[in-house]
Amino acid sequence: MDNVEHKKSKSSVRERADAIKPFRCKNLIAVIEDPSDIKNIGTVVRNANALGVERVYVVDPRQSLPEDWQEMREWKSLSRTSVSASKWTFVKRFDSTEACIAHLENLGFVSIVTSPHVKGKTNVLLSEGDYTQHTKLAVWFGNERRGISEIAVDHSDMCVSIPMFGMIESLNLGTSSGIVLYEVAKQRREYQSQYRRTQRRGKRAKPLPTVMPREDGSP
Repeated sequence: MDNVEHKKSKSSVRERADAIKPFRCKNLIAVIEDPSDIKNIGTVVRNANALGVERVYVVDPRQSLPEDWQEMREWKSLSRTSVSASKWTFVKRFDSTEACIAHLENLGFVSIVTSPHVKGKTNVLLSEGDYTQHTKLAVWFGNERRGISEIAVDHSDMCVSIPMFGMIESLNLGTSSGIVLYEVAKQRREYQSQYRRTQRRGKRAKPLPTVMPREDGSP
């Protein structure tokens, strides 16, 4: 009986992986810069996985995470707070912001940062930004208390802010990452459903789906 259940479980996982594949946002990375709370890392990983973000990078100067991704997948502190999303999401850690930036730029990624207005930079409200113009995009989230660093801002293409309408003018890392990644992933999913991003760019003859079908097969 146990063996039968195990085979069913593996089959269900494979079916789910195949079903979500068209909805994953290609070349989209969420970057967490120097988070002070391991729980927040898990929350961002969970948000990224649920919203179809391809990878999560963590700038971790205190070395609170394991170096190896396979070890990280089984690390209970991260697995618990991410509700096991860390097992299904590629997470890479860096010792410094400079190392992460160098890695991203070497791979051809353009960075944007979540930050209030910064003089001399392109500043946009979340809903007003276009997150489809760059093939490879990294979205940065800063430290819970200090926010994003100057070096990350200097190497970014623009600063994105979430409009606030209450007496409290800040959100925690888990909430802000969910809001921002939802908008960015939604735009990029809609774009990639219509257009290819290969050497032969152009409109697809048949658009990819943008919404997961329900279990009964209805849209």
